Amino acid sequence: METAANTEATPATLRKVVAASAIGNFVEWFDFAVYGFLATLIANQFFASSAPGVALLKTFAVFAVAFALRPLGGLVFGALGDRLGRKRVLSLTILLMAGSTTLIGLLPTYASIGVWAPVLLTLARCAQGFSAGGEYAGAVAYLMEHAPRHKRAWYGSFVPVSTFSAFAGAAVLAYALEASLAAEAMADWGWRVPFLVAAPLGLVGLVLRWRMEETPAFRVAQAQQAGQHHSPLRETFTRQAGTMCCLGAFISLTALSFYMFTTYFSTYLQLVGHLSRAQSLGVTTIALIFAAIACPLAGAFSDRVGRRKTIGFTCLWLMLTVFPAYWLAGNGSAGPAIVGVLLLAVGAVLCGVVTAALLAESFPTRTRYTASAITYNVAYTLFGGTAPLVATWLIGVTGSSLAPAFYLVVIALLALAGGLALPETYRISLHEEGDCNDAVMANNVRALSRSGLT
Repeated sequence: METAANTEATPATLRKVVAASAIGNFVEWFDFAVYGFLATLIANQFFASSAPGVALLKTFAVFAVAFALRPLGGLVFGALGDRLGRKRVLSLTILLMAGSTTLIGLLPTYASIGVWAPVLLTLARCAQGFSAGGEYAGAVAYLMEHAPRHKRAWYGSFVPVSTFSAFAGAAVLAYALEASLAAEAMADWGWRVPFLVAAPLGLVGLVLRWRMEETPAFRVAQAQQAGQHHSPLRETFTRQAGTMCCLGAFISLTALSFYMFTTYFSTYLQLVGHLSRAQSLGVTTIALIFAAIACPLAGAFSDRVGRRKTIGFTCLWLMLTVFPAYWLAGNGSAGPAIVGVLLLAVGAVLCGVVTAALLAESFPTRTRYTASAITYNVAYTLFGGTAPLVATWLIGVTGSSLAPAFYLVVIALLALAGGLALPETYRISLHEEGDCNDAVMANNVRALSRSGLT
């Protein structure tokens, strides 16, 4: 039977694991990001309305609907990943995401087929959401189960690096198309190009993942469970409920800050800051590149001070900087807008990096994929997928361009309470299955008590 001693990943293996996890995740989130950056164009192509604001709300509603499928995807792919292994499931998710994204690039518009256009768009987005439900938590588990315990957040930070890079890549491509094509050409066929890029990118990611081996921690757990009945879903809901509630509360801030910063902010700069689409994409791209570069620094910080201190600092940072960030973004000039979006970027980076570590450290190997995927995707469905829709609605109802900032502060307070109810996990082992499970189970008991579920 394999043990932790003979399954430690070599430096060469770690480099390959980082590449497979990060590049595959890049493909997934590049596909997902394109929709948000082209929201105003998609509104015109797929929704008939005399009021541009109404069409945009419908477009963001479809954005949110895709997130409704993410918990289901997390449940299905998580259970499969804990039964069959991380590698096989991650290969399947990238194939499904690339196919559904390519389909969006081929869809006829409202002018061609009427109401069927938004219906088909919604179905394709649902397939994207279902696929994404199994992606992030699986990529994190795959990478973390190879990483040395004293540098888990640093290694794990390369998954958020790939996510921010994917959004930056999508923004760069959208910006290049905006800058090089006439408005008529962009509306006619230019918006389709980023979606069609998904096909070759998906094949690259699939090949990289299919060539990798299964994780050491999963092989150990599989050997220990030989001949035993294993029900990841039942074990997840009976043993990890408290941890899932507390972690989910913190991930709500991760989701909201991420999508406000990456997807909604570009629209905010256009509607409130009155920047052009090209200018707003340029500002967002600068911030995304900054975020990708900053992720390893955030990982090193969390490995040094621990997860709980990172959680506290992150929540306070976002609460203190969100109002200046939105005020600067609505100033009407690109320079102040860049400063504002960078303030949000710091908080989003810290949230994303510590969340990646917590997803792996909070649950035992035998249910890690299932529990982390469900927790992550429920939080992202409630607070991430709805972020552009809620922000647009709040501004319309209140008449205040700072309404989204108040919303983020409320969620930050919820995240602070949930995150600080979690125990410190940054030194536990993920490889020694018995020790890891004992430590995590003890953590779960404390989390249940803190969350009031016992």
